[in-house]
Amino acid sequence: MVDADAIVIEDDEDVKLGCLQALALEGIKAIGYDSVEAVPRPLSRDFRGVIISDIRLPGMDGMSFLAKLTNHDPDLPVIMITGHGDVATAVQAMRDGAYDFIQKPFASQHLVSVVQRALEKRRLAMEVRRLRRQLAAKGDLESRIVGHSPAIVELRELVQNVAAVPTDVMIFGETGTGKELIARCLHDLSGRRGPFVALNCGGLPETLFESEIFGHEAGSFSGATKQRIGKIEYANGGTLFLDEIESMPMAMQVKFLRVLQERVVERLGSNKVIPVDFRVIAATKADLLELSRDGQFRSDLHFRLNIVTIDLPALRNRREDIPLLFEYFVNQAATRLNREPPPIREQVVRELIAHNWPGNVRELRNQAERYALGLRSAPGFEAAEGPVSLATTVENFERSLIAEELKRNDGNISRTAEAMAIAKTTLFDKIRKYDIRVKEG
Repeated sequence: MVDADAIVIEDDEDVKLGCLQALALEGIKAIGYDSVEAVPRPLSRDFRGVIISDIRLPGMDGMSFLAKLTNHDPDLPVIMITGHGDVATAVQAMRDGAYDFIQKPFASQHLVSVVQRALEKRRLAMEVRRLRRQLAAKGDLESRIVGHSPAIVELRELVQNVAAVPTDVMIFGETGTGKELIARCLHDLSGRRGPFVALNCGGLPETLFESEIFGHEAGSFSGATKQRIGKIEYANGGTLFLDEIESMPMAMQVKFLRVLQERVVERLGSNKVIPVDFRVIAATKADLLELSRDGQFRSDLHFRLNIVTIDLPALRNRREDIPLLFEYFVNQAATRLNREPPPIREQVVRELIAHNWPGNVRELRNQAERYALGLRSAPGFEAAEGPVSLATTVENFERSLIAEELKRNDGNISRTAEAMAIAKTTLFDKIRKYDIRVKEG
């Protein structure tokens, strides 16, 4: 995570210091390194700055670094610094994708001018990338949140409606229902320019939590050898996704509540207040209201986060989506494994619909991958406790078939009825009976 407008890589200490000072005087935040190896890795594609690198460096040279950078992110502007005898190499660097080159000795204002133009180019490229991602997300929502059940149709509509609203969101759902998927959809549709930053609150020891989320300054505690940007600060301009929010330590809840209310953050070991503009999407499988009554979660934090709530349905409560989801995951797995997707037998579909799915969509995806590999069901896979009636199984299967055929025919009732060889009136009755949303293309 590099928080800078420019990264300067130069082994000549005087040249490096001169570059950093010239850029700082023009309000351009720059960080200097004396070798490619010293630059933090990996450099995110969301890095909004530019690279300024000498061609001749100890270790990896500037040309090799340029090749790696352009392969990773072709839109990243790289400015090469060249000595008097390296002009031919610099010209080759331009052919290989460098934005520009500067020949030593150079005037400070010339450096600043080139960097400013490169930053504007980077800003425009990032804006185009953001708009493309947002347009793709809008058109792709149905293929990301898969299903035709009323609960999933309503979920897609809710995501579409609240994505661009800047308020914080609470996602509630059992393990495996797709909480991070919904959070990513909300971010992609939000139009926010910053990154999507995910943190599992249950996956960190309490001793590391504060440093991870708030960041720290060098020397702020034993082992803090250099500055670290925390998740909140890194999410500036974007979205902070806090999974298993119920696991956040109580002491951290107090500090995080202050960040939410004031939208400022202080790194450990620093008195500097840093403004942050970020959206919080929290996810939980627990009843936070119940936990707050028991003193295990702060009620004020719960109410602060619980402005917009998205409840994700368990897979057993939308069994009509199981055949479609299973086929989707089998095809995904087959593509990834470079093999033909196997045909899905009716007996398999009946067993899938009858299963309890304690692991929800995640369990179904794992089962689909096993099926694509030609393996038997995973250990512990069994039908729901208590028999599922034949009528329920048939209804779930029929609902799924009708929804899929409607989608294939762009919601056209006449063509769907003809394809299914039933009367239009019968189809209308079944659509009402199963509460299927008809979306005409």
